[in-house]
Amino acid sequence: MSRIGRKPIPIPANVDVKIEDGVVTVKGAKGTLSQKIHPNMTVEIKDGEVHVTRPNDEKENRSLHGLTRTLIANMVEGVTNGFKKELEVNGVGFRVQKQGNDLVMNIGYSHPVVISEVPGITIDVPAPNRIVVSGPDKQMVGQFAAEIRKKRPPEPYKGKGIRYADEHVRLKEGKAGVKGTA
Repeated sequence: MSRIGRKPIPIPANVDVKIEDGVVTVKGAKGTLSQKIHPNMTVEIKDGEVHVTRPNDEKENRSLHGLTRTLIANMVEGVTNGFKKELEVNGVGFRVQKQGNDLVMNIGYSHPVVISEVPGITIDVPAPNRIVVSGPDKQMVGQFAAEIRKKRPPEPYKGKGIRYADEHVRLKEGKAGVKGTA
């Protein structure tokens, strides 16, 4: 039996969970999220907890069991606390700023790179070299942060670029300068 899949998901007091036609909808203070559930999985609410069960021990059902439980748990977590990813901008002259709903980045190109907020995602710039992406949907937050990072990923020689706050970039050694091979 799946260790993660069989754990019940507690429903906080200010969260409303509904299951209709194979779609789980979670409503809370930070917003509303819904997820279509695979038809093999059974999701039910008992005693203020969400339980996910599977019909048998086939390989596909075993893998879907833990996944389904984690997706629902992430929705409950997202509508109560939300998720956030922090990015750092490293490089001489590299800086970011917020203009309205747009993130304007000067990251070494001949033009500023502009990214607009999408619905459900909030961009915050607490410092000229720091970006905080937050929202209730874990997948959207991670994807949006990855798209920002993709504009200038950290390079391995000087470490310049956009990286996650908890990411460590291993720096490579430069050219050795071979001498005496003439």
